[in-house]
Parts: sequence; C-alpha cells; structure tokens
Amino acid sequence: MLRFLTAIILVGSAFSCAFAESIIKPIISEASVSLPRSKMVTIEDTETARKYTLFVQLPKSYNASPSKDYPVIYTTDAPYSFPIIVGSMRMPVNVGQMEEAVIVGLSYSLESKGVKSRVRDYTPAIANSWKLETGLAAEYLSFIRRDVLTFIESTYRVDANRRTFIGHSLGGLFGGYVLMQSPETFSNYVLVSPSVWFNDDYLLTLEMAETQSPKRVYIGVGSFETPEFGEGQDMVAGSKALASKINAKADQNITLQLHVIGGASHATVFPTVAIHGIDWILGTPR
Repeated sequence: MLRFLTAIILVGSAFSCAFAESIIKPIISEASVSLPRSKMVTIEDTETARKYTLFVQLPKSYNASPSKDYPVIYTTDAPYSFPIIVGSMRMPVNVGQMEEAVIVGLSYSLESKGVKSRVRDYTPAIANSWKLETGLAAEYLSFIRRDVLTFIESTYRVDANRRTFIGHSLGGLFGGYVLMQSPETFSNYVLVSPSVWFNDDYLLTLEMAETQSPKRVYIGVGSFETPEFGEGQDMVAGSKALASKINAKADQNITLQLHVIGGASHATVFPTVAIHGIDWILGTPR
C-alpha cells in the first residue's frame, strides 16, 4: 500500500509540474527594458575634455509635427531622475493635461566613479571637510551653457525660451546656484530638497543676479527631512530659507511656490515634487 501511495504521489507531482510548466513556459520571456523614443548620447566638454552622457526622450508627436518647437526639461542625476520624469509625465500628457516636452537627463562624466562627478560638479564652493573634490559648479555651468544647450538646441526642435531645470538634493543645490548666478540659463526651476546646508549655507551668502525674463521657481521638500526624523540636515528649514532669500531679492519677474510634502523623506520626495513642479509649469488650464 505504501509503495502504491508513493507511486501515485510521484505520478501526481510529475503531472502537476508538467501541467504548471505547460502553462507558465509560454508566458515567460526575457528582454531588455527601454523607454520609448529615448536614447543616450555622449558629448565632450570642449574646455575640460571630460565626456558626459545625456539621456534624451522626444515627444510622441515629434516626427509628425516637423514645424513645432517643444519646451525642454533638463534634469540632473539622470540615471535616477530621467525614468521617473518620463514615466510620471506619460499619463497627464496622454490625457491632454500637460504639454509634451523634450526631456534631457544630465548624467555624470564617464571617467568618474560613484558620486565623484556629481559632488564635484554640483557643489558651488570648495568644502575642505569633504573627502571628495568639491566646488566646480561654475565650471559645470559653463559646460551646460556652452556645450549641452548648444548641442540640444542644434540637434532637436526645442524652444530655447522654455527651458526647465529640475534638480534634487545636490542637484537642487546646483539649481539654486544657477538661479542666483545665471538665472537666464533656464526659464523655470524645480528645486527638490536642495542641499542649502552645504558648506555652512554657502548658497545663502550669494547675491542674486537680476532676471531679464519671467521665471517660475518651484521648491519642494518632504516634511520628514529634519533631524527629528533621522535626517542629518534640516532640509525643511533650508528650503524655507532659500525661498525667503529669493523672495526678498527677486524682482517682479520671479513667481515662487514652496511646498512641504507631508510624510515624504529625502529618499521618497523627488517623484512627487518633480511632477507637481512640471504640472505647475507645463500643465494645461483646467
């Protein structure tokens, strides 16, 4: 009897495995994942000879609308931010609640490992307490103005008067620096949890240059971005201080919004602030 039961179990198990395999096998496949209408290109900094990767996505209507120029979004930390922005814009664009845009992700220099490139390029002053090289934001801004914008605007149909910058953390610090020193580089700025604290609030010591054209500035930070919730720095206080400085020094060309996102931490705040900022800038009236 034991042998009989064992045989039944073995036969049943074999049948179950074969049946499961026959169902599962046809629907299992492996393929790389890519974003539609997107590519990666490498360009060279004509001053330093460093090579940087750019991520580029074109709008769905791009090829069918050869006479149209599109607004363009530039986002730092491309490996992280680019797919988030591409994905979060898809629904509002498809339902007609947001304009299409060319999306450009600013990635890191190819010769740098880890965070070396972003720390070097996004920080506006030398911080002697940091182990990694800091303080080359001015050089990186020159590269963007001289090489990146020239390449994008000579290669794709974008409206040079409708550039939006998006940066998170050190990327937000860099965006604040650009706004202070060279505001005409972009038309709009979305600063997500900017690292205002860097080098003893160095950003807040800068004088803000006058703007020549209307700007929209959207600053967003998570309510949990304080030491009380385990963050090393008080990003909420820093964002509020930056907003106050901009409002105090800004002329009538700047329209600013500051939002504290409830329940968001430094690690989770970016997607919410990015799409809210883009919607404020490119959203259609409703």
